[in-house]
Amino acid sequence: MGRLFPRHRGRTAAAPPARTTTPRVLAALFLLATTASCSAVIPAPGASPPASAAPRPVTAGINQFRDNYSRRIIEIQLTNNTAGPLTVLAAELESPLFPSGISWPAPGGGMELPPGQPKSLPAALPAPDCGQGSAPAGSASGTAAAVTATPGPADAGPGGPATVSLRLAGPEGRTEQQAAVPAPDPYGVLTRNNAEMCLAQAAAAVAGFRLEPDLEVSADGRTAVVRLTITPRRPAGGQLLTVDRIEGTTLLAEDQDVPWPRSVTVGAGGLRPGPATVLRLRIRPARCDPHAVAEDKVGTLLPLRVRVGGREGILKVDAGGLLRGRIYDFVTSACGRQ
Repeated sequence: MGRLFPRHRGRTAAAPPARTTTPRVLAALFLLATTASCSAVIPAPGASPPASAAPRPVTAGINQFRDNYSRRIIEIQLTNNTAGPLTVLAAELESPLFPSGISWPAPGGGMELPPGQPKSLPAALPAPDCGQGSAPAGSASGTAAAVTATPGPADAGPGGPATVSLRLAGPEGRTEQQAAVPAPDPYGVLTRNNAEMCLAQAAAAVAGFRLEPDLEVSADGRTAVVRLTITPRRPAGGQLLTVDRIEGTTLLAEDQDVPWPRSVTVGAGGLRPGPATVLRLRIRPARCDPHAVAEDKVGTLLPLRVRVGGREGILKVDAGGLLRGRIYDFVTSACGRQ
């Protein structure tokens, strides 16, 4: 029972009057509450606790903020269900989709959990388990920060149960305890990220993707051209990657007069990779409301719908800081001309 988190201070038990409660009696009551709570905080894997079970002192969940999609950072969300503050000293999310564990980098002294107030603990995702046929873990080197992926139907699947292992302390650092609590994932954050990262690995083994930092704005200022460079690698087995189509974003749309290319196949056999392919994409603003640029988070992640190594889905190529600023300036100016 060393990993259990006992209920503190026995709040659900009937306490004797304050004038007759000695420190020795309080210690005995705390030990009794700790022992009684053990069966309540560990249900069978995947099972719900019985209706009569006391609520867990801390409950957990999984989420991801939109502006962290490309950074591969998720949120371990904790709620303190006790009447007093607790301090989180360490937290690690355990999931078969990320076998090395997903750790929250705790600051010195941990983080306080006020009663009843959910807190989000950001945690970077490690290498995923991609199963059979996955690319080597190092194959995405140099591309992970620039390319993300969204799985297609072929990548969907249950991720199995997730659990958060916690190290907690009560007020003023007293009664340090360990706890292992289930972590529901109602939005499929772990499954989605696993499929995205495995698709990105498979794609990175075949080719590198880069948006060039320059932006060619048309004479009338209403459209512009971005250049997507796809550089083939020399993958084992001579795998091919197909870019079925390029999709628009919340900020950028295809110029209908100059359609974006479709069904672009990339790959390399032999001893050396083939030459790079440069796709010129003429863009226009997808929206011109006042919030288009001010509230943008994913509008400069260019989505490529691809197929590679038995997987399919969307790779999102990040524009990078320099091009991102130029795109924002272009959209602002082009919208002002309408």
